[in-house]
Amino acid sequence: MKAVIFSYTRRGASLSLRIRKCLQALDYETEVYTSEKYIEVDSSLKKSAACKVAANQAFQDNQVIVYIGACGIAVRAIAPFVKNKTVDPAVISIDERGRFVIPLLSGHIGGANDISRIIAQEINAQAVITTATDINGLYAVDEWAAKNNVYIGSMHAAKEVSAALVDNEIVGFISKYEVNGEIPAGIVRNKIARVGIAIGDNDELKPFPVTLNLIPKVYYLGIGCRRDTVMENIEQLVLDQLAELKINIKAVAGIASIDLKKNEKGLLAFAEKYKLPIRFFTAAELESQQGEFSSSEFVQSIVGVSNVCERSAAAVSEGGKIMLPKKSQNGVTLAIAQKDWLVNFSK
Repeated sequence: MKAVIFSYTRRGASLSLRIRKCLQALDYETEVYTSEKYIEVDSSLKKSAACKVAANQAFQDNQVIVYIGACGIAVRAIAPFVKNKTVDPAVISIDERGRFVIPLLSGHIGGANDISRIIAQEINAQAVITTATDINGLYAVDEWAAKNNVYIGSMHAAKEVSAALVDNEIVGFISKYEVNGEIPAGIVRNKIARVGIAIGDNDELKPFPVTLNLIPKVYYLGIGCRRDTVMENIEQLVLDQLAELKINIKAVAGIASIDLKKNEKGLLAFAEKYKLPIRFFTAAELESQQGEFSSSEFVQSIVGVSNVCERSAAAVSEGGKIMLPKKSQNGVTLAIAQKDWLVNFSK
């Protein structure tokens, strides 16, 4: 993950070094920019480009952007590049004396609210949070989904859920997955309601007039393929099998294969098309997986392990249950594993 900090005064440049430590502690690779005349404050500071030019690049490269200076500077800089809350980075404004930390953009999904609170605590400042659910102490469904790697089926429905909670309207709730702990205030299980949440593997279930489908990313694909297999062959097998199991592609958290396939263009193209992280394991790592897997002497002789897809799915899911054993089609093999997951609203 990457973060960038911009400052425009000498005090701001000094403060940016403290903010960098906060972000680095949160595992953000952080770069710090300032005006040319303040680079002398610290050798690690870099000269900043013009505001809008810098903001354009920052939006492309970073998950967190911090401006130390007037809010107006930040707003004017980012305005041309703002798209929507599902893709925009967290943007935070801090005054040069470090008195106020203000999340401007992506407070929930991007994590700007939480990051602002952490920075404020570290520099003894006041976090200025303005989102309605936060200031009323209510459950924020978009923030919870982001923290728990859950896909939000409709941002419109998510807004309706938040608006209902703010208006003291009951929100219904059903879930395919077991619930661990208490359900947030205002959300009632199996309640007939105008607005409700449905947690499952797809977005087909619509029990409420306005249904927010939440899809946990708990499935992992293990894929093997012949050399130079085209992306379309991989895609067809995966989508057909997911459809049979009634699993939305958005429920997939990642892909894995053997390291011999790390340069397969079709496999890499499939991962890129669906924005899925892909991992590659050695034959020894796959062989070490525990469980019962199908076996092929031919595969063993070629790649050094008797099964690629099932063992890859088990490895990337860290011991998840094989939900779909090996399926083969057009030079592609596929297995699907599911990682254990519970609905936990306290996380």
